[in-house]
Amino acid sequence: MLERIKKQASYQACLDSIKVGQQPATMGLIRSACLPVAAALCQDLEVPVLLLTDRSDRAMVMYDELHFWLPDNPRIFFPEPTPMFYEKATWGSLTRRDRLQALSTLVQYFKPGSQKPDRSCFVIAPLRAVMTRTMPRRDFILASRTIRLNENIDPESLQRDWLRLGYENVDVVIDHGQFSRRGGILDIWTPSDSFPTRIEFFGNEVDTLRSFDPASQRTVGRLERIQYTPAREFIQSDKPVEFLAGEEADEFYLPYFHPGATTILDYLPAEALILIDRMSNIQSFGEEIEEQALKNRSDGIREGVIPQNFPVPYFSWSDIVETITSRRWMEMVQPAGEDVETIGKWFSPGMRFGGQLKNFIQYLEQSCQAGDEAVVVSRQIPRLQEIWNEKKRPGTEGKAPRFVEATLGEGWDFALDDGTTLRCITDGEIFGWERPAPRARVKVKHATPEADFADLKVGDWVVHVDYGIGRFAGLVRRFLDGADREFLLVEYEGGDQIFVPIHQADRITRYIGTGGEPPQPSRLGSGEWNQTKQSVREAVIQVAQELLELYASRQQAKGYAFQPDTPWQQELEASFPYIETEDQLKAIKDVKKDMEAPRPMDRLLCGDVGYGKTEVALRAAFKAVMDGKQVAVLVPTTVLAQQHFETFRQRLMPYPVTVEMLSRFRSSREQDEIVLKIMSGEVDIVIGTHRLLTSDVVFKDLGLVIIDEEQRFGVTHKEHFKRLRTEVDVLTLTATPIPRTLYMALTGARDISMINTPPAERLPIITHIGPYSPKIVRQAILRELDRGGQVFFVHNRVQTISAMRQHLEQLVPEARLAIAHGQMKEEELSHVMSVFTKGEIDVLLCTSIIESGLDIPNANTLIVDRADAFGLAQLYQLRGRVGRGGQRAFAYFFKHRKKPPTVDGQERLETIAENIQLGAGYSIAMRDLEMRGAGEMLGTKQSGYIASVGFHLYTRMLSQAVNALHQANGEKREESNGLLKSGGYLPVSVDLPLVVGIPAGYIPGQSLRLQLYRRMANIEDVDELDQLIDEFTDRFGPPVEEVNNLFYQLRVKLLAARAGFVSITLEGDQIVMRFPQLPGGTGSRELPWVGPQIRAGRNAYWMKVDLDHLAWKDELLATLNVIIQT
Repeated sequence: MLERIKKQASYQACLDSIKVGQQPATMGLIRSACLPVAAALCQDLEVPVLLLTDRSDRAMVMYDELHFWLPDNPRIFFPEPTPMFYEKATWGSLTRRDRLQALSTLVQYFKPGSQKPDRSCFVIAPLRAVMTRTMPRRDFILASRTIRLNENIDPESLQRDWLRLGYENVDVVIDHGQFSRRGGILDIWTPSDSFPTRIEFFGNEVDTLRSFDPASQRTVGRLERIQYTPAREFIQSDKPVEFLAGEEADEFYLPYFHPGATTILDYLPAEALILIDRMSNIQSFGEEIEEQALKNRSDGIREGVIPQNFPVPYFSWSDIVETITSRRWMEMVQPAGEDVETIGKWFSPGMRFGGQLKNFIQYLEQSCQAGDEAVVVSRQIPRLQEIWNEKKRPGTEGKAPRFVEATLGEGWDFALDDGTTLRCITDGEIFGWERPAPRARVKVKHATPEADFADLKVGDWVVHVDYGIGRFAGLVRRFLDGADREFLLVEYEGGDQIFVPIHQADRITRYIGTGGEPPQPSRLGSGEWNQTKQSVREAVIQVAQELLELYASRQQAKGYAFQPDTPWQQELEASFPYIETEDQLKAIKDVKKDMEAPRPMDRLLCGDVGYGKTEVALRAAFKAVMDGKQVAVLVPTTVLAQQHFETFRQRLMPYPVTVEMLSRFRSSREQDEIVLKIMSGEVDIVIGTHRLLTSDVVFKDLGLVIIDEEQRFGVTHKEHFKRLRTEVDVLTLTATPIPRTLYMALTGARDISMINTPPAERLPIITHIGPYSPKIVRQAILRELDRGGQVFFVHNRVQTISAMRQHLEQLVPEARLAIAHGQMKEEELSHVMSVFTKGEIDVLLCTSIIESGLDIPNANTLIVDRADAFGLAQLYQLRGRVGRGGQRAFAYFFKHRKKPPTVDGQERLETIAENIQLGAGYSIAMRDLEMRGAGEMLGTKQSGYIASVGFHLYTRMLSQAVNALHQANGEKREESNGLLKSGGYLPVSVDLPLVVGIPAGYIPGQSLRLQLYRRMANIEDVDELDQLIDEFTDRFGPPVEEVNNLFYQLRVKLLAARAGFVSITLEGDQIVMRFPQLPGGTGSRELPWVGPQIRAGRNAYWMKVDLDHLAWKDELLATLNVIIQT
């Protein structure tokens, strides 16, 4: 399309006028035509382009669509800072990264000898981002430096420079703006690079430069040079800031460090082109920003947050206009005068069809017959193509429409010089759909390979398999057998201590009980721990038997086998506007496999709030309808029913599928009509609350039941569900997480799919706790309104909700406000939720009715009044209501201004504030929920057993019991080949005359060493060990002797486990390889002959060794391999 636009006289005239510096003040374009024209200009002028728009959400939409028009040029989103002007809050790493990326790219046009981008870059920025001051271009250039291969640099001075430029010194680099050092290896991740860089020194010479993957920490490529730039938009000077008072400096203090600060406009080369979206809109928004900033400044001075002489952190709108008008610029949208010929005169909005596909196809046919060019850009391309190709269309040969699968907001018609028209037709014109909220700003938080073992800290309760519950006291060094060795120290009742060798770190797991109460530590030397383990083992066998009997009976039941996917199924899935995560795809595959099997499906789908469970359910429902079956979707609340109803109806609009809702949002007469339609088969999918379970609801041909949050239904409803499970396919959804260890233990006893991966665009939610503050509430609401978003304000008392409304109306008179709670009339509540979803209300003042499942991506601020009165699970679910789009989300949990919260209440608030990271695994915020999930699956009577041995050991035992029962029945489990995958561990004791460990000189960070010890102890096979050795060499340099010894000892342990030994020890000048103790009455074990140097005993092999020669190490490995093969 761009090439056709470029050939037209109207475009050429516009291009020529810009080249000679006589461009008109405006192009007079309609909004949908702005990006294609801007992209064409960027390509033809071959200069950087900056497009300035008013609000951040508009900028994000344009940035999202720019990829369609300009796929090969560098596209940069220059975001506004998260805090408002004069608000003392952090910018956030994503904002920082994106802004610095833009500055780093533009500065290449000024640096002598630097390589300019091959293609001109296109920057999109909202106004507040451009108004925000940044460091002068000269300072940025002077602070940037290139490191080349074989160059001589002092690593110490390099580290000092990085600290000065705002880089953070960490153990492991997993994010932009971080660096780490391990001996002669330095890792750094600059803001503008896609991957971090590993610099390996030989003395002071740069020996190698390698880029590496932050998740695996392994090398992905070799480099000749790297350039590092500042990691913040300021460089902290030695000059003290009078009111910093020991605080860490951030961008809030930028005007102090750089009094001569500038804006991004100063980074644009002289020949760059500035395009203005619509000047009048931007001007009025600029005046709003300044007005709000002045109010914030006076509030800050009055409250003592900033001093009287605090420098202004932004440039005024008049300053920005003055800078823009002194450069090459054009306005895009403002209509030109009647007598001015602009390119905009040739563009007009396209015809709209509102989902009437017959009319659309007819219009398309007539356009092609008239010689027009049509390009259809849609998320439903296969279906539209299928309809177009259904019959021959005379007169359209050679002029058939072009179908492109993509997402654009709106289309346009462009009059061509030859009298025909170029038509860009999108989903907006065809279906009346709005484009999905932009989610293009990807910020993946990488986890290191050992991140799963980061849950253990000094002072935590732990469980040692052999000795019981104690408190972890950290890593300690002790001098033993003539060598300095490292141990894990565990303290028990009465001050007793156990020093656990580092290669046995798998024997220790963190204690997780069922409640918040601390456990009773074990007493060493007593038999209590063994008795406790025995009673738990008996209970676990019973649970395993019950689960397997239930599973076996379900395997025997006969159900309906659905047909494979239809073409329409594939189209529906292709129209999903986001990228599925791997977990989501696996869950979808599992569900479809179950549906196509002849037995009834009973699958539990676990996933965090907002991780995409609804999409899995929707695809399953559509599959059932395509096979002529009806689907019932059961949800616990009317609000959630409404939400699912809207989602299903919108996604299934293009298909002949009837979706209905049965809840108290429907009148009695409407409910009766829907019930009749269900009975006659006119309704394909019905979404409802427990009203669906009443006796008058009879389905004509029910094929699939989807139950959302089953735990929130009553006992009688659950009995109804049990009966359903033997008749139809059932898919149960839950946001209550099931711990992964429990999931693995139940493999083969229950069908479970887990979605653990957050969508790539989800950002961690910034969480604030503190006493209620009207000032913070006003700031939070205004910030959200500024970016075009919406706010949830939770006040959980219906009696005082009206008074709170008056308070908010006085506090933020500019916000549109509505109330929602469970005691409202059905029609009223339905109306409020509907207008809030459409964006016609700014603040929804509500009770915790919003807790379950609501999905409103535009609502990104949550304010909870008296949050200390909520449970941890409730707080977690509430926070899940925001941060579901690509925007940064904020959650404010307020306690009473005067009354102190209870100890538990305060602890809950602190816990939720600490655990903001997405998918934080076994973080404390999840523990409450995970225990609830375990209770729901295993029954509450198991809670006591879990508490007595800790959750991890309990699931280990459960897994072993399930395994044993499977083997007793002659079945083979897929998971049983990996001992740890099935929850077990290797009970092999290896004690050889070797100094093993990771010296502090090799890996300095103690917490990283602890994580690595635990990771190494959990290795399951020799291949995995070999990969780890390669990884160590790549990450930390060639392993030193102690580390090599540790790897050797782990290899011996793995081989010993395969051979069936329980211990390998040195006794005198012989290595003894012992088997498990023989049962009473058995004389000896029949051991085969394995070699002349090996003596077979009653229950062990004895191998004579000469410790003065290292050959004994290879001999031991060779012997173990021979024993395994015999």
